[in-house]
Amino acid sequence: MFTPNKTYSPYVSPFDPCKPIKIKSYSTPPHLYIGFQPNNFPQFTPMEALRAGTLWKPLYDPYYNPRELAKGGKTS
Repeated sequence: MFTPNKTYSPYVSPFDPCKPIKIKSYSTPPHLYIGFQPNNFPQFTPMEALRAGTLWKPLYDPYYNPRELAKGGKTS
C-alpha cells in the first residue's frame, strides 16, 4: 500500500545520555510504487509542470517539514 510517510521505533538505550527519540519518520518517493507508466497517465499543464518539477501528477511529491506539520502548518 502506498503511504508517502512511514514511521518506526528505534532502539532506545537505557545508557544514552541524550533524550530519546521514540518515533522516527521518513518519506518514500511515489515512483517506488509505480511499476510502469500506464496509458493515459495524468499530466500537469506545462506551467504547472515547471512549478511541480514533474510532468506526471502521480509522481508529484511535495516536501513537508515534519516540525511544521506538528505545529499545525501546511498539510496540503
